[in-house]
Amino acid sequence: MNRFLKLLSLCLFLTLTVPLQAITNGVANEPDSVYLFSYSHADGSGGLKLAWSPNGNRWFSVAEGSSFVNSDFGPWGQMKRMLKPHLMQTRADDRWHCIWELTESGNSLAYVESPDLLQWKAQKYFDRSRLAEYRPEEVYPNVRKEVLLNGTVQQGWMQRVPYATVQRVISFAEHKKYRQALHAERTEQDPVRFAGLKPVEATIEVETECAKPISKHLIGIFFEDINYAADGGLYAELVQNRDFEYSSKDGSHQGWDGTYAWAVKEGDAAAAVTIAAADPIHPNNPHYAVLEARPGVTLQNDGFDGISLKKGEKYDFSLFARVAPGSKGGKVVVCLLDQTGREIARSSVNVSSKEWKKQQTVLTANADVRAAVLSLQPQTVGTLHLDMISLFPQNTFKGHKNGLRADLAQTLADLHPRFVRFPGGCVAHGDGIDNIYDWKGSIGPLEARKPLRNLWGYHQTRGLGYFEYFRFCEDIGAEPLPVLAAGVPCQNSGTHSHYADNCPQGANKELMRYGQQGGIPMEEMPAYIQDVLDLIEYANGDARRTVWGRKRAEAGHPKPFNLKYIGIGNEDMITEVFEERFAMIYKAVREKHPEITVVGTVGPFYEGTDYAEGWRLATELGVPMVDEHYYVDPGWMIHNQDYYDRYDRTKSKVYLGEYAAHLPGRPNNIETALAEALYLTSVERNADVVEMTSYAPLLAKEGHTQWNPDLIYFNNTEVKPTVGYYTQQMYGQNAGTQYITSHVTLNNGQEAVRKRVGVSVVKDEATGDHIVKLVNLLPVEVSSTVKLKGIDLQNPSAVKTLLTGDPKDKQARSVTSAFVDIGGTEFPYTLPAYSFTVIRIHENKGK
Repeated sequence: MNRFLKLLSLCLFLTLTVPLQAITNGVANEPDSVYLFSYSHADGSGGLKLAWSPNGNRWFSVAEGSSFVNSDFGPWGQMKRMLKPHLMQTRADDRWHCIWELTESGNSLAYVESPDLLQWKAQKYFDRSRLAEYRPEEVYPNVRKEVLLNGTVQQGWMQRVPYATVQRVISFAEHKKYRQALHAERTEQDPVRFAGLKPVEATIEVETECAKPISKHLIGIFFEDINYAADGGLYAELVQNRDFEYSSKDGSHQGWDGTYAWAVKEGDAAAAVTIAAADPIHPNNPHYAVLEARPGVTLQNDGFDGISLKKGEKYDFSLFARVAPGSKGGKVVVCLLDQTGREIARSSVNVSSKEWKKQQTVLTANADVRAAVLSLQPQTVGTLHLDMISLFPQNTFKGHKNGLRADLAQTLADLHPRFVRFPGGCVAHGDGIDNIYDWKGSIGPLEARKPLRNLWGYHQTRGLGYFEYFRFCEDIGAEPLPVLAAGVPCQNSGTHSHYADNCPQGANKELMRYGQQGGIPMEEMPAYIQDVLDLIEYANGDARRTVWGRKRAEAGHPKPFNLKYIGIGNEDMITEVFEERFAMIYKAVREKHPEITVVGTVGPFYEGTDYAEGWRLATELGVPMVDEHYYVDPGWMIHNQDYYDRYDRTKSKVYLGEYAAHLPGRPNNIETALAEALYLTSVERNADVVEMTSYAPLLAKEGHTQWNPDLIYFNNTEVKPTVGYYTQQMYGQNAGTQYITSHVTLNNGQEAVRKRVGVSVVKDEATGDHIVKLVNLLPVEVSSTVKLKGIDLQNPSAVKTLLTGDPKDKQARSVTSAFVDIGGTEFPYTLPAYSFTVIRIHENKGK
């Protein structure tokens, strides 16, 4: 047992047994049995709680009223309720069983079991008519009871249990509390924690002959359309609601409908835009604008917080239009205006066809404008039907039509990501099965793509669809990692589906509408599985001999995209509904495409039921890789650097698909960035089992965020990488293919000091470079000597990249410079306080 475990054991003994002994000595001297009371709040919030009593009269809360299991059914937050829980223990095996009501109707129930009240199996949800199937037989006596607990009367169930049961539960709760205290450690406490700490000296011995292969795909990115990351963000379209398909169902915005962002003006007067749906361009795009045209009338769009223009740059304008029956067409002037009405660009198109026809022109800006307006000015009298009104900068990333915003895309490319995960996240499995991201609706002509409600509260045009995604991966040399739903929606779904609407009379719609229970009906699963297989064909299929390969070629890319990975599921609850559907999809992909690596899912946390059940399922099925997620305190990253050291190398590989260090207020600063850098040294050490990692979320538009922190913030004219961005970049630009063992010796033996100094050494076999990563999360500098055993550097050169600053600094940036103190077999380097350094060493052989 190492020193930390010994110290932990001592702390637990003192903090757990002494207070517990004091309580029990005051009532009885180690009783054989006591009373256990189980309850939840009357409104169903807070989960299952426990209390105990030596005599049934005087009651003590267990874990200060914390919950031991929570209801996972239903939408986010307070909708997940546990009403009237009944906890029972079976005589035959001493297992615990809990049944509760999910809603006030009492028709929908839940069941869960546990061997010890600490580890819980997956929850099951069922109609009250099936209660007899789940009610355990032969349970110990228990009675309904009202208990006065901490001044409040609670209703629940009481039964007698061995005193050891209560001791075990209290010990578990206290241990959890101790861990939480460790994880809550912050740099603001460092003046006390490290009072009197002097600069530290370190010797770092690098055993260059002790190397192991590691993943070449360790650092990647995860793109999800959250925080306006796509429309109004990475997708370069400048017109908002170009398809007139915005709907009140998309989000909570006031006035969020087909007219949003549009206005009809005549002089100083404004009028509503008329929306029609008769004979549209395409059934997937059923709405369009009807403009009663006459000189002086304009149709205007103000874009996403305005339209940003750059002097001298060209912009491609297009629209679909037709002349209504009985009307004449004519010229429509297209202008870009600044906020004063000054004309910044001007051109025109001719609308004369009675059928839908695409019209195009190019506008050139004569000035820089931060927030321009697009203005359409008909020069004729009549009724015009308009749709898919679009404005694109010609200067997109790599110059692609329907492309990506150049500066944002380049900022992503500068991370040197080895893969890109897309489209989610929660967006992938959607809010209810009718909101699952269907990839086929995101390809093809823009006017035929199917818009989708974004569960983050807005609209997705899906102009940035699967084709654009695959093309971007190819442009930056990253592997695509598409994620598809595992036949179930988000576990937090709160939206009904076609299945619930059309279910037989008398069926329990609550169970079909909410949470994950409304999975794709089994009779529809074969078609869904075929959609999954079709995506692989779209990416890799022969352009001449396959249906979907031909569609890819028609989009302008006859060569395959060389897809190697596919994710099935996203941090799902591992329920019977999920398991059945996931297994069907996994087996079908494995049979048809054994060359594809399937990435499964093990829930949204680093522990708990979904984590355990997800790993069990992955092991049973032989899933090659699983996707882990966790958003944690910086202290968690400090105290869990051995997390992956314990992983079984014979089981599934790991993709750490979503992670970040979170502080109160959710800043992205030096403290969070260095905690992530420190933790990544341990991940890199374990990159033989951890194949991939990606920080989340990636992008956020200022003023439109649903989640913080994010890696990159932006507005229409600026891209603002965070401090954490530079941590990711320093790892991405300095990745290796071999991990080299190193040993760190400090002149200070404090555990808190040791855990805040991180080292990782890798070799890039393609260049022969040795890369030394050094993290110092201490308030003092660390003077180190780096010894490279087994290598004598001949005529070396090196560069140093340094990220440092005050822990609260949100503006710090990495700085790269030549590193001259190198040569022979060792070199000195002083790690500044609160810093992350990368030293890249190159041998100039033959010079």
